[in-house]
Amino acid sequence: MKRLLFVFWAVATTALGQANDKEIAYEQVVMQRAQKIVAALQLPDSAQFKRVSHRVAKQYLDLNILHEGVKTAKKVLTDPSEEKTKQLEAETNVRLGQLHKNYLADLAKELTPAQVDQIKDGMTYGVLPKTYRGYQEMLPDLTETQKAQILTWLTEARELAMDADTSEKKHAWFGKYKGKINNYLSAQGIDMKKAGQDWEKRIKEAKNKS
Repeated sequence: MKRLLFVFWAVATTALGQANDKEIAYEQVVMQRAQKIVAALQLPDSAQFKRVSHRVAKQYLDLNILHEGVKTAKKVLTDPSEEKTKQLEAETNVRLGQLHKNYLADLAKELTPAQVDQIKDGMTYGVLPKTYRGYQEMLPDLTETQKAQILTWLTEARELAMDADTSEKKHAWFGKYKGKINNYLSAQGIDMKKAGQDWEKRIKEAKNKS
């Protein structure tokens, strides 16, 4: 069976190779975005800063080509059966996995694991550290096992969110995993609704005191 996504990936790559004003503008946007993310690392070597920034920008461009190719494939799919749709989704996931793996391998050549995590957080709006901190503030009595599970799931969410093509979809991945975390904590005997209300009360009281 012919690989659907491969065909549209090739078409999209060729089309995007013929740069127009819109594409050039997008490249400038992602380069600025990449430089902002990498700037947070405060790399002392300007040459390294440029290399890493270009690699981050390239990942955004590669992801955009892939996602645009998928959109095109869905629009012109002559046989939009469940089988064809599943095939397209499977091929998309394989391609995303390849991009993701190659990207992290390239970053690892330039950066420490902690710095790579900073890049990941930069690409996902810092949702992981903010959410993890929020759970600990809301539930100060969490066990180390519970903290570890929460961090594991948020890390999984971040890996998936990195490859999403819109802000909404990135946040949706975290929303899905936060639901999973809340269900886990509820099963552990924690009243999440009450915990949330108590946390909001503590926040208001702290603001009133300041």
